[in-house]
Amino acid sequence: MDFRIKNRHRLKKKEVHEIIDKLKNDFNSNFFNIDSVVEIGFYENTQFVFIESKPYFMFYNDRIVFTLSGLYKYKPNNEYVIVDMGAVKFVAKGADVMSPGIVDADKNIQPDDIVWICDEKNKKPLALGVAIISGEEMIKKEKGKAVAIFHYVGDNFWDFLKNDCEY
Repeated sequence: MDFRIKNRHRLKKKEVHEIIDKLKNDFNSNFFNIDSVVEIGFYENTQFVFIESKPYFMFYNDRIVFTLSGLYKYKPNNEYVIVDMGAVKFVAKGADVMSPGIVDADKNIQPDDIVWICDEKNKKPLALGVAIISGEEMIKKEKGKAVAIFHYVGDNFWDFLKNDCEY
């Protein structure tokens, strides 16, 4: 399959600084510095941020978020949802995360937060989604939907990303 990035171009230092500030504000961490080669480009209708030619971030609903490759590289320790092994095959196919399949979650998660999902055994990123309920509710509830998935292992973006990154 041929993956074409449209309008890919290198950002000016001022633009790189803005992205660094957004990431610092959202994740309380620095993932790259002002001298890094940072580019943006579109794949399908999604804008990606390339750090040293790797698509580690993307924009979702005007928010900058990790891609699965970015999660794998930077290994954040917040905004996580851990699912049991029985839920993995469903999440890997893009199913929303249901509360009964959750074994742990960041207790600071609030509804509408962007969260990442991993399995309890390997802790590798499986998907990204939007929290429907709080992290505490995710752990306690025994039924209902907890996370609406928008990017997962096996989707079109994943196929694009795995060609560009080690995972």
